[in-house]
Amino acid sequence: MLRRFLAASALAASALVAPAALAIPADASVPSAATSAAASCYKRVGNHWACITPGAYCPAVAHGKYGYAKVTNKRYRCSYYSSDGRWHWKRAY
Repeated sequence: MLRRFLAASALAASALVAPAALAIPADASVPSAATSAAASCYKRVGNHWACITPGAYCPAVAHGKYGYAKVTNKRYRCSYYSSDGRWHWKRAY
């Protein structure tokens, strides 16, 4: 069990490290397509939020509001979790 956990942790950590060939120079003035796509997806549309990530933390302005998942388009509500004292997107039926 511990061996499996350590192997999974090492694999996850290696995925987070960017190779030097793909590093973006500091003077790059044009954002990458992945950055701009992710930034433009999570937004407020009228009374609800579009492209939310289920289970993710909610911004303060979204507390108690509804949002729709970016992949499944299912409805979620920004709800308070007393277990960790934070607001998360929780499935709303």
